[in-house]
Amino acid sequence: MKREHYAGRDFRRAINVEDLRRIARRRLPTFSFEYVEGGSEDEVALRRNRDVFERITWLPRTLAGVGVPELSTEIFGRTCHLPLIIAPTGFNGLLWPQGDLALARAAASAGIPFTLSTVSNYPLSRMKGEVDGQVWFQLYPVKDRTAIDRLVDLAAEVGVDTLVVTTDVPVFGAREWDQRNYSAPMELRFSRKLDVLAHPGWLWRVMIPKGAPRFENLLEFLPAGKQSAMVGARYMGTQINAKLSWEDIERLRQRWKGKLVLKGILCVEDARRAAEIGADGVVLSNHGGRQVDSCVSGVELLPAVAGEVGDRLTVLVDGGFRRGSHVLKAMALGAHGVMIGRPALYGLAAGGEAGVTHALGILRTEMERTMLLLGCRNLGELGRHLIRS
Repeated sequence: MKREHYAGRDFRRAINVEDLRRIARRRLPTFSFEYVEGGSEDEVALRRNRDVFERITWLPRTLAGVGVPELSTEIFGRTCHLPLIIAPTGFNGLLWPQGDLALARAAASAGIPFTLSTVSNYPLSRMKGEVDGQVWFQLYPVKDRTAIDRLVDLAAEVGVDTLVVTTDVPVFGAREWDQRNYSAPMELRFSRKLDVLAHPGWLWRVMIPKGAPRFENLLEFLPAGKQSAMVGARYMGTQINAKLSWEDIERLRQRWKGKLVLKGILCVEDARRAAEIGADGVVLSNHGGRQVDSCVSGVELLPAVAGEVGDRLTVLVDGGFRRGSHVLKAMALGAHGVMIGRPALYGLAAGGEAGVTHALGILRTEMERTMLLLGCRNLGELGRHLIRS
């Protein structure tokens, strides 16, 4: 008999992240799913993010008498019940109504941080009041310093304590498969419009109540009466800062008094510079394979970066994580925590907040099982002695 993944739409029957991905694919129109799924150019970096985990193998210890393993850790002095942070992702309102809020609530229930994106569809000004959990804020350092200062000050005003600055977008990556959905900017091809009509459930949930979700954190920077998703996308296209430099980050460090994390670091030298200017953490990230193609995966850099600055910075990593065992491999290689993007988004598209909770539950179960099989009682017992790569 042929092996097959679950082919239905009930997210509760998903037994791994790949099952959730396939449910999300069935629920979403092609253009929306491609926005989540695609990488840049030939998608070499996208594939590398996944393939790297197959090259990292375990050396388990047996007869360890583990019992129930402990998965909690501390990140920036606060307890996380899992070594996970939900990464910043944009336009989540295209996956589920108030998608960012659903992600944040699921993260809070799991006892882990959620990172709200600058280009989210839910306002930062309301998020902290709606969620009883750790909410971080991700900043795109745009050309307009007034906009940067306003967003940074707003984050401080509402009680955000961790600012994640994305450093790897001096220009948008060439996400060619995403572009093929459109005949003009923000104008779907005719075949894609027909595909949208073939997903009435998505139309009813996402588009019919209020139309295309807006970039809520950018509204005050857009012309009055012109605050649609299209106008917001055009604004971001004009505001990408090709001249972003370390001097800009130093200016941010002076203005922002909370924890500062630089996301998009992909070499030891930049990690060392981050420590020197007073950053509190870095995220080793190639932007989910969506920026420069054929670049290294963050996981591949972990041992070198952790060895160089792991005692001075909180070292986080993202990219390609689909299994709880992948998370543990990163921890064994020196990460203090892992940011996940697509696994949470698959859960969101498959079932809203409950779908995200299910995705996190899958990862938790896989981590607990792997810890038992490795002979580890807690995350502190993970290390390079368990790894062959």
